Amino acid sequence: MKILVTCPPMLGLIEEFIPIAAEQNIELIPAKVTQTLSEAELIDLVPQYDGWIIGDDPATRQVFEAGKKGNLKAAVKWGIGVDNVDFTACQGLDIPITNTPNMFGAEVADVALAYVIGLARSLFFIDRDIRQQYSWPKPAGMSLQDKKVGLIGFGDIGQNLAKRLIACGMKVIAYDPSVEGNQNIQGIERANWPQQVEAMDFLVFTCSLNAKNYHMLNAEILKQCKTGAFVVNVARGGLIDESALIQSLQSGQVAAAALDVFDQEPLPESSPLRQMPQCIFGSHNGSNTKDAVRRASLEAMDKLFEFLHASE
Repeated sequence: MKILVTCPPMLGLIEEFIPIAAEQNIELIPAKVTQTLSEAELIDLVPQYDGWIIGDDPATRQVFEAGKKGNLKAAVKWGIGVDNVDFTACQGLDIPITNTPNMFGAEVADVALAYVIGLARSLFFIDRDIRQQYSWPKPAGMSLQDKKVGLIGFGDIGQNLAKRLIACGMKVIAYDPSVEGNQNIQGIERANWPQQVEAMDFLVFTCSLNAKNYHMLNAEILKQCKTGAFVVNVARGGLIDESALIQSLQSGQVAAAALDVFDQEPLPESSPLRQMPQCIFGSHNGSNTKDAVRRASLEAMDKLFEFLHASE
C-alpha cells in the first residue's frame, strides 16, 4: 500500500520514516510541496494512494470524493488543527480519519513566549537595525512583570503557555468556552471573550479555528483594545481580521504584532503587513522541532497503519 505525505514538517524528516513504513509493506510517498497543495492538485493525486497524511492542505469534500472513487481507504491529519479537513465528508464517505492531538503544546508555547518577549523588548527590531545599518539602537522596552495577557485558547498549547507567562510574573486571563476552571494552574483568571480586552497588554491566540470564532479579533474589538497593545498569533490566521489589524497597526492602536500564521500562506508579496517593520513574522512553524515532528509523525503513521490494516 502507498501513503501520500503532504505535511511539510514530516517531509523534512521523511527519510527517517520511510524504512519504518517499509517494515509493514507500506510505501511513504513525499509530495513536492512548500506549504500546501491546491484542491485541484489533491483531486488528481489523492485517488492514487491508499492513505494520506494531511498537512494544512484543503482536504475538502471534493478531494475525499475523488479519493473514494480511487484507492483512498483512510487518512490522518498530522497535528492538532483540523479546520482545513472536512471530517463530515469522510464520515459520509466511510473514510476513517483522525488527527494527532496534544502533540505540540510545549513547542508552540515556547515560540509564543519568544514572540511575547521579542515584542516587549524589541529584540527582533534591534537585530534588524544592527544588521542593516551602522547603528547601535537602545529602545526602551516593556517589563513583563504584572503585565496582563489575554490568552485566547486554554487547551494544550494555552495551558503550557500560561505556565510560562506566569513564571515571567505576568497576569493571565484565559478565554476558552470549551475548557472549565484553571486546570490546576495557579494564578489563572478566566473570562468570556471579549471581557476585559481593554485592559490587556498582550493578546495571544492559541485556539483552534472554527465557524464561531472566525475573525474574532475584528475592527470592533480592536477599537476596544488598550492603546499600544501587542498581538501574538500562533494558532490560525483566520482568527484575526488582517485588514482590521493592519489599520490598527497603522494608527498605533496596536503597537506591534507577532504573526506565525496568516489568512493566506505564504504571506503574499503584496500584503501591507510586509511594510510594517514593527511586526514579527513566522512561517507557520511553531510546532517544528525534530523531537515534536518525530513524535507526531510516528503517531500519525501508527493511526493510519491501523486504519489500513483493518481495511484489508
